[in-house]
Amino acid sequence: MNPKGMTYTFTAKVWYSEWYFVSLPQDTANAIRQRFKYCEEGWGRLKVTAKIGGSEWKTAIWFDTKSQTYFLPVKKDIRTKEKIGIDTAVTVTLWI
Repeated sequence: MNPKGMTYTFTAKVWYSEWYFVSLPQDTANAIRQRFKYCEEGWGRLKVTAKIGGSEWKTAIWFDTKSQTYFLPVKKDIRTKEKIGIDTAVTVTLWI
């Protein structure tokens, strides 16, 4: 196990709805929820460390009951540094 915790890596496109997000693939979300649902805080919030490109930051993923997956918000400074826009495919690593 990584010193930061369990590691999950996936590639997904960035989308926008009043904020920029990446939706975790269903299989990744299912694996995370099975293992860490007991750690979720209010509204399905789960603390993680995320990495895209050379940028790493502490954040949280949020479980959406309608889509049955987690959303990862992508902060402006990360989007700027990594040159990320809407529909950009990014490879994300999460540590929980």
